[in-house]
Amino acid sequence: MLAHSTLILLGHGSTLNAQSSAATRLHADAVRRGGRFGQVLEAYWKQEPSFAGVLRSAWHDEVFVVPFFVSEGYFTEQVIPRELGLPLSAGLARPGTYQVGRQRLHYCGPVGTHASMTQVVQGRALETMRLHPGPRDVPPPSEVSLFVAGHGTSKSENSRRAVEDHVSRIAARGGFHDVHGVFMEESPRIGEAVSMARTRNVVVVPFFLSDGLHVQEDIPVLLGADPETVRARVREGVHGWENPTRIAGRWVWYARAIGDAPGMADVIVGRAMESGAGNPCA
Repeated sequence: MLAHSTLILLGHGSTLNAQSSAATRLHADAVRRGGRFGQVLEAYWKQEPSFAGVLRSAWHDEVFVVPFFVSEGYFTEQVIPRELGLPLSAGLARPGTYQVGRQRLHYCGPVGTHASMTQVVQGRALETMRLHPGPRDVPPPSEVSLFVAGHGTSKSENSRRAVEDHVSRIAARGGFHDVHGVFMEESPRIGEAVSMARTRNVVVVPFFLSDGLHVQEDIPVLLGADPETVRARVREGVHGWENPTRIAGRWVWYARAIGDAPGMADVIVGRAMESGAGNPCA
């Protein structure tokens, strides 16, 4: 069935930062090379091709739509459904299967809420420490405090729910000494992470899909890095944080955004496979 269907990956995009759509394009290309779908398209909110016009480019009547967003909320429940022409109930649309003209459209939940993203987050943390051992050997996870850093907002509880779900799964698996979620706009705050850590080794994974301003500058400063040093590194085209950095007597590693992490293409395909099997893909 998938060979006779179109998969559409929807990203936010940006008119100001060309890198904002890089991860969406990267994974769409990876899914395309995998050859499971007859066609793979990308569309964006803030750049072309747009959400509103993408269905006209679909070759097939069977269409799978996967939002490349970290959580449910305004974009996945209101903006995307409206732009795609999905029927709304009380102004919202949930994941499910819809008939839109001649097309049978499987609308999936965002990639960030998928259970397999837990492994992506954990893998990003381990990869960051392995690639940047610093002045001493990389500590085993049992001697490391892991923090997953999200945006958070008082406007929607869904903004933090994905982070908390992945934190709970990683903690249940064991391995890391302690695991926490921290946020930019809610408590516990990202600035509290180092003092919350129960070990001398800390790794922070930003739960964002692109290395934008929040990831490159805001979070490093909140963690304790010098703002001018961070900005200078970004201007030089390198990561805003030097791994590892000594903060308040602890070694702190800080990962890149999860958007380009290995395994993301599998998460995207997994969403479509669930929907195609007739299962809910929320």
